Amino acid sequence: MSIGIWQIAIVVILLVLLFGRGKISSLMGDVAKGIKSFKKGMATDITDNVEPKDISESNQDTKDISESNQNTKDKE
Repeated sequence: MSIGIWQIAIVVILLVLLFGRGKISSLMGDVAKGIKSFKKGMATDITDNVEPKDISESNQDTKDISESNQNTKDKE
C-alpha cells in the first residue's frame, strides 16, 4: 500500500486547518533560517584558532588530586 496524492492532499488540508497558513509559513521561515545558520557555521573554519589540548596535563592534575587524597587518608 503506497501513499497516494489524495492522502497527501488530505494531510496538507488538515494541517492548514489546524495550524493556519500564517503559522506554517512562519515555521518554515524559521527552519530556513536554521539551515542557513548551520551552513554558515559549517563553512567557517574554526580550527585555525583552536590549539590542540595536551592530554598529559589534565592527567597530571587528576594524579595530583588522587595523591593528595591518599596522603590525607594516611594522616588519619
